[in-house]
Amino acid sequence: MSNLSSRLVTVFGGSGFVGKHVVRALAQKGWRVRVAVRKPTYAYDLKPLGTVGQIQVVRCDVRKEADIQAALHGASAVVNLVGILYQSPGASFDALHRGASKAIADAAAKLGISDFVQMSALGADAKSSSKYASTKGKAEEVVRAAIPSAVVIRPSVVFGPQDGFFTGLAQQIKMFPLMPSIGGGKTKFQPVYVSDVAAAVATTLANPAYAGQTFELGGPETFTFNDLIKYVGAEIQSPRPLVWMPFGVASLIGLVGDISAFLIKPLLTSDQVLLLQKDNVASGKLPGFRELGIVPTAVESVVPTYLWRFRKNGQFAEVTG
Repeated sequence: MSNLSSRLVTVFGGSGFVGKHVVRALAQKGWRVRVAVRKPTYAYDLKPLGTVGQIQVVRCDVRKEADIQAALHGASAVVNLVGILYQSPGASFDALHRGASKAIADAAAKLGISDFVQMSALGADAKSSSKYASTKGKAEEVVRAAIPSAVVIRPSVVFGPQDGFFTGLAQQIKMFPLMPSIGGGKTKFQPVYVSDVAAAVATTLANPAYAGQTFELGGPETFTFNDLIKYVGAEIQSPRPLVWMPFGVASLIGLVGDISAFLIKPLLTSDQVLLLQKDNVASGKLPGFRELGIVPTAVESVVPTYLWRFRKNGQFAEVTG
C-alpha cells in the first residue's frame, strides 16, 4: 500500500450520520478526503476533522453521471455510503441503492480505480421481500460486477450520538404511554457502534489483504426488540408497558407511514415491518471485527452518554440501579 498522504479518496454520501465518522477515520489514516454530497452546506462541519486542506467538500448529485465523474477526478479510491432508510418522493431505494451504486462503480472502473468500499447492511439480499434489503443486495452485485476487488461492509443497526435508532426509540417512548411489541418483539439485533464501523471502512480501504471480501459487523451483544425497548425505557427513566402487535397490524400502520413519508419522517413503514420479520445479526459465516483486529464497543458504554437528555431532569436526573 502506497503512502496515503498523497492519495485522494472520494466519499459519496459523507455528510450523514455514518459518513462523518468515516471521514474522520480516513483523515486520521492520512488520506486526503473529498466528500461528495448533494447538499454541501450539510457537510462543511467535516472540514475541521482533518488538517488544513485535507478534507474537501464538493456538490454531487449521484443521479447525474457528470457530477460523479467530476467528484472522482484525481481520486484513487472510493467509499460509497449513499443510502436511505425509507422512500420519499424523488428518493427511491432502487435509485439510491442499486442505481447510484452502479453509476459510481462503473465510473470508478472506467478510471481504473480498484480500491472501493461499499456500505451495505446485514440482511442485504437481492431476493429479499423487503425493498430496502433487496436493493442493498442488488447494489452489492452491481459494484462487484464493475469492481471485483471492492470490499462490502454489512453492519447491523448502527448506534452513536445523533443516531436514528436509540434516539428514535427514546422519542417514541416519550410520545406514547404504551410501546408495541411487533410480532412479539423477538426479532434479534446486534447493534454496532458507529466509530467501529468507520474504523472497519478505514482499515479495509486500499488494503490488498481485504480485497473482494464481505464483512458482517455486529456488536458484542445480541438483543431482542423487546430487550431494546426495555433498555431504552429504563435508561431514560420512562419505562413503558409492552403490548403485543401482530405483524399484520404493524403492516397497516406501516402503510400510513408510507404515505406520511411524503411530508415527514415516518415512525414505521411497511418495508420496515418486513425487515422486522428477520433477525439482524451476523451469520458467523463471513469475516467481521475479529478479522480486522477491532474490538466492538458495547451499547451500555456509549448509549447512556446521549440518551440522558430524554430523562425528565436531563443530566441532573438521579441515576438508580
